[in-house]
Amino acid sequence: MKRYFLLFFLIFLLFACKKETKLEQNDWQKISQNVEIKSDGHFLKLKSGKFNYKIPTSKLPFKRIMLLNASLVGYFTELSLENKIIGISSPEYVYSKKIHQLIKEGKIQNIGNEQQYDLEKIIALKPDAIFTNYIASFDNTYDLIKKNGIEIIFLDEYLEQNPLEKSKYLLVIGELLGVQKEATVRFDEIKNSYDSLKILAQSSTIKPIVLANEMYGNEWFLPGGKSNLAAFVLDANASYVNAGNPDFKAVPMSFEEVFAKSQQAQYWINVGNHQTKKELLQINPNYAKMNVFNTGELYTLTGKEERKSNDYFESGVVRADLVLKDYIKIFHSELLPKYNLTYMKALK
Repeated sequence: MKRYFLLFFLIFLLFACKKETKLEQNDWQKISQNVEIKSDGHFLKLKSGKFNYKIPTSKLPFKRIMLLNASLVGYFTELSLENKIIGISSPEYVYSKKIHQLIKEGKIQNIGNEQQYDLEKIIALKPDAIFTNYIASFDNTYDLIKKNGIEIIFLDEYLEQNPLEKSKYLLVIGELLGVQKEATVRFDEIKNSYDSLKILAQSSTIKPIVLANEMYGNEWFLPGGKSNLAAFVLDANASYVNAGNPDFKAVPMSFEEVFAKSQQAQYWINVGNHQTKKELLQINPNYAKMNVFNTGELYTLTGKEERKSNDYFESGVVRADLVLKDYIKIFHSELLPKYNLTYMKALK
């Protein structure tokens, strides 16, 4: 009898240990391939790229924050957290009207730009945290800020190639600023909208061929087949000219290489911020040799542009559903007859 009891106990212990191990392995909330987050009640732990944070919950939620990248502004405006921002760099590149109003009222300070941050002002304002993309050449600046007791959170959303994973950074901001429920609800709304639009796009039997980007100098940086752009084109039920490429990054190509790839292209998207096709030709006359330039449709990212700011690089970072909706409108306009483009604009 004792033998059977011992055997039962050992089996129970074995399964209990396996179950416990499984829980320990799965308690991280995965935001993307680069970002994970979890809370154990005492600390909020964040993995962001090569950086690991262990923030005492007693210091949360952050109430006074600074932003060093306009691309991160969209997460705060989406969650109506503009009043938590006390400093921002390069405000001329920020699109949000509310942010500019708060700057005008003196509630948000201009803290310089990437050429020269105003470190004295940053340190004097004593933010709870600074959010920024990581730039290796600024390590000395980051170290100086950290030595003054200021937390720097590196969030490199621009590295994300899955559109919805980029939107999911809302959950990170929600945890750090105490609006977890609002962030979850907002992300779920964006995801549901995106998924519905993706299904709508698949209802079209037409799958047009698409070219993207333009030349810079002597090279055409064509997004790879695993890039964010390629994902949007695929989800919008179109065929991307570089879809077979395995790269996540943009691939430098010559004009001749892209010319050969794009012979059948019907749409040319993300054509910079040009105002006319004539202006585009002035930059590179070779475009006139391309079929898509002469007979296709061209679209820029200037639908919501004002002076130096462009909302595609701000709210568009978060609103993957609206970006997808624009592409569906372009490739399959009959599916969204009453919708007007948000971020994109036809180039005439």
